[in-house]
Amino acid sequence: MSGSEWTKIGGTFSHKNACKEFGLKEEEILDAIQKGKLQYKTNYAHGNPYYRVLRSEVEKLVKKLYGKNAIEKQKIKFELKQVTKEINSFKRKLKVLEKNKLVLLEEQKKLETK
Repeated sequence: MSGSEWTKIGGTFSHKNACKEFGLKEEEILDAIQKGKLQYKTNYAHGNPYYRVLRSEVEKLVKKLYGKNAIEKQKIKFELKQVTKEINSFKRKLKVLEKNKLVLLEEQKKLETK
């Protein structure tokens, strides 16, 4: 792989994010790294090591391990999870806003009766 893939936006990600996005187990990624199937660079976040891997190589690994439709299936599953998470976040925010609205309406009602 060329060096440009390492600098391309979205061309790399951490091995942990690769697991989340493609439904891989950490052991599968580490095994592929040890066997030389994945190029990697070691980075550190808050003193903790993690591996940066190339997205294109992870996609090839997923296809090899789980079949050619695995990426599309996992992509849909991942996006559904993200959308559900966002919907739930909006529901929580809506509940708080509705409670605030009731409090304000009560205060308004008290002021109008005085």
